[in-house]
Formats: sequence, C-alpha cells, structure tokens
Amino acid sequence: MQRATHCVFRHGSVRAFYPLSAGNVPAAINRGNSSLLCRKYTVLPPPRDKEEKAMLDSMLRVDHAGEYGANRIYAGQMAVLGRTQSGPLIQNMWDQEKMHLQKFNEILGENRVRPTLLLPLWNVAGFLLGASTALLGKEGAMACTVAVEESISEHYNSQIRALMEADPERYTELLQLIKEFRDDELEHHDTGLEHDAESVPGYLLLKTVIQAGCKAAIYMSQRI
Repeated sequence: MQRATHCVFRHGSVRAFYPLSAGNVPAAINRGNSSLLCRKYTVLPPPRDKEEKAMLDSMLRVDHAGEYGANRIYAGQMAVLGRTQSGPLIQNMWDQEKMHLQKFNEILGENRVRPTLLLPLWNVAGFLLGASTALLGKEGAMACTVAVEESISEHYNSQIRALMEADPERYTELLQLIKEFRDDELEHHDTGLEHDAESVPGYLLLKTVIQAGCKAAIYMSQRI
C-alpha cells in the first residue's frame, strides 16, 4: 500500500494536518516561527478481514461523530458568548476541535467509511446544548465543556486500551492520533475547571445529565 506524506503544522498550541504538496505549506513556516513535522504514513492498515474492517469502521464513525458534535457545541457557545471576555478562550478550544474533525473527515474519505446517519441530529442537539448551557453564563459553558470533554477522553482511552490489547504495532499511527486528540480533550477539560465550571448552580446534576447524553450518543453512533 502506497504511503502518502502527511505533515503536522504546529504554531504554539495550534496544530493542523496537511497532505504535503507544493502549494499548501503554511506561510508561517517561512517566517520561522512555526514548525512542520512530516513523515510518510497511513493512519489505518489495510483490514485483514471483514471483522477488522467492521471494527475500525465503527471506531472511526463514532470518533468522527464525537468531534462533529463537539464542534457544534462550541458553535452554540460562541453564538451566545462569542462577544464576551470568554469568546477567545472558547474559540481557541473550538479551533482545535475543527482540526480534529478535519482529520477524521480525511480518514473517513480515504478509507471509504460512511459517517453515522445521525449527523443531522447531532448537528441540532450539539448546537442547542452549547447555546443553552452558555445562557447560564461562562460557568455554564465551562461546565458543559468539562462534562463533554471528560466523556470524549474516557471514550478515547477505551479505544486506546482496545487497540493496545489487539496489536499495538499494527495500529501505531491510529494510536498516536487518538492519544494526541485525547490529550487535547483533557486540556479542554482542565481549562473548563480552571474557569469556574464547578461554580455553576447544579453543577453535578448538569454534568451527570450531559454525560448520560454523551454515552447514548456514543452508543448510537457506533451502530447507526
């Protein structure tokens, strides 16, 4: 299987994934204040059988759905809080989620994996969740971020364990990608706590309800 050259553009805490070609190297590289790390790789190995293909398809489908939902949540938060002092903080986390979604869009296309049929539902539900919690103020938005990012990072951890138990060498690139995205989600989780998530009235109840919804969304997106 031919391996294409892919690169990771790094500028501070911001990352973006690029297939390397003549015209798409970020201009910041030429100014010397960013870096571009490249290597030849494919994220997924060719599936050995139908069972492995189904397993990987389900894994990628739910990961794509999770990143899609997270993008819609941050969009809802920005619709309410975008012009407040919290706007830049939320935008920074949203920018990272956009990069995650961009990468999963690429992987699904390259490997002919269809996304979940529930994306229209997650489109609306994610935006409403983000906007409604943001209406509680910055603390409500941060509480939502803590609940969602904790759920996503725990889900990524379960995938990491499954891939490590199956064949860590075979899934090296996929493991690296999931670990990197997991670390970003944990960073967002910690950011939410640092910005008064726990001070919103009814924090524990709100967190429990949101995480129950996340678990249901994960279950359905794996199967539909």
